[in-house]
Amino acid sequence: MDHGPELSLLVLCVALSLATDTFFSFRNLLNVLDQLTVLGIMALGMTAVIVIGGIDLSVGSVLALSMMGMGWLSNTMGVPMPLAMAAALAIGALCGLGSGLLVTHARLPAFIATLATMSICRGLANMVTDGSQIVGYPEWFSAMSINRNFGFLSVTVALFIVLTIVAGIFMKYRAAGRALYAIGGSAEVARLAGIPVRKVTLVVYTMCGVLSGLAGVVMSTRLDSSQPSGGMGYELDTIAAVVIGGASLSGGVGSIWGTLMGVLTIGVLRNGLNLLGVSPFVQQVVIGGVIILAVAVDSNKRRIG
Repeated sequence: MDHGPELSLLVLCVALSLATDTFFSFRNLLNVLDQLTVLGIMALGMTAVIVIGGIDLSVGSVLALSMMGMGWLSNTMGVPMPLAMAAALAIGALCGLGSGLLVTHARLPAFIATLATMSICRGLANMVTDGSQIVGYPEWFSAMSINRNFGFLSVTVALFIVLTIVAGIFMKYRAAGRALYAIGGSAEVARLAGIPVRKVTLVVYTMCGVLSGLAGVVMSTRLDSSQPSGGMGYELDTIAAVVIGGASLSGGVGSIWGTLMGVLTIGVLRNGLNLLGVSPFVQQVVIGGVIILAVAVDSNKRRIG
């Protein structure tokens, strides 16, 4: 078993703990967990997409459209907040299904299909309120990411932990989860083996959309608002987390545990750089370098293997 992602995270934590005395404080570690929930939830769906050999560039825009749809329904149309939250998931599901149909039935490359979905969803997210944010949610809604049960666990972090466990069990121990790896290894061989490749691909993209919608709800609880610019650039961070976690963009390789390590790596790296007062622009350069390093190590390992 490859322990590269875990070792990388450990080295990063040690380096940051030496560079700043506030990194390993209990409060800061809780902040790291809070900050990575949105990215982590989206990365779970992206893991399945990448394992089957696909890609989804639309997750950040789907997040924005879902949160704006939820805000419009609750604050403008008077829909009860729980129903508006469910609608956000439904919006995400429809967007994911649309991407899946473009890939499976229109035969578009996943990159092009999801790039088109990204543009459409971002445009629609801005059209909902003509580019304005939506504010003023119920107190209990925002409390889900603020109040810490047992002194450390918010509802949103608990949700991420539960989803990670469920996704990990599904992909490692369930036949349907193992089928994703077969499709990523060779879609034609998987089809000949009796796996409904088109159907599974549709479900995977739809679930990725649902999780993006859920991430939009979680982001709204953190911001106490819905913003059409929400999730901007998150698609790249999401893909980076999965790749840093050991997944291969060619498909057939990846795990939820590895993705969790990738999410933690990006979360810890951003947090540490913020504590050190590093400019956000420099942070983008650093994370880009980490992605290059992770992919290069993966490529060399496969070439040697």
